[in-house]
Parts: sequence; structure tokens; C-alpha cells
Amino acid sequence: MLNNNEDVLSIIFRVSDNLEYEVDENNIVTILEKQDHKLQEFFRKLKFKIPEYKRTSLDEYGSCVFLQIDGKKTVKNIGEILEEKYGEKVHPLYERILLFLNHIDVNCHYIEKTNY
Repeated sequence: MLNNNEDVLSIIFRVSDNLEYEVDENNIVTILEKQDHKLQEFFRKLKFKIPEYKRTSLDEYGSCVFLQIDGKKTVKNIGEILEEKYGEKVHPLYERILLFLNHIDVNCHYIEKTNY
């Protein structure tokens, strides 16, 4: 269990094995989620134009954080990199990072904790 701020800042995440994503020339990450529900496949057979992937593009800050997730860097390390690159624009720094990481972990399952 996470008991204090140091515990929270020492969490290490890694990108889920089955996640597909693209990175463009501006380092913007686009998450690709396969749309393979049986109903979608049925309508594709009937020649409906249903995309095979749902594309979700992250913003500049989210992309920067996502690209730092490597299974080795802690939340604190990622925050330091983000602050060095963007300065005051990313404050309140750790509140924003933790909210984002929690969302893409718990709700989207794009990442997973490696050490808790």
C-alpha cells in the first residue's frame, strides 16, 4: 500500500504488452485500439465502413510522459524530465502526472505498475 508521497513518486510503470501506438515526427503519441467486437465485424461484412482501429492522440505533455514510461523510470524521474523540458507550464507537476498516469492505468489499461 502507498503510505506517503515518496511511495507514490517511486512507482514505476511500463507500457502494456498488447498496446499498439504510433509516434509522429513531432513526438505526438497516437494510441491504436483494435475494434474487433463481434458486432463490428458483422457490420464490416455487410460493407459498413467501421474503422479497424480507434485512434486516440495524446497532447504534447501526455505524449512526453507516455514516451518516458519504460519500466525503469519512476514517477519522480518522469516529473523531473517534464519540468526540465517545459518548466512552469506543467505545474502543479506531480498532481497532473499522477492524475494522467492513474487514468491511463486504471481506466484505459495502456500502462501497468511494475513495482506495486
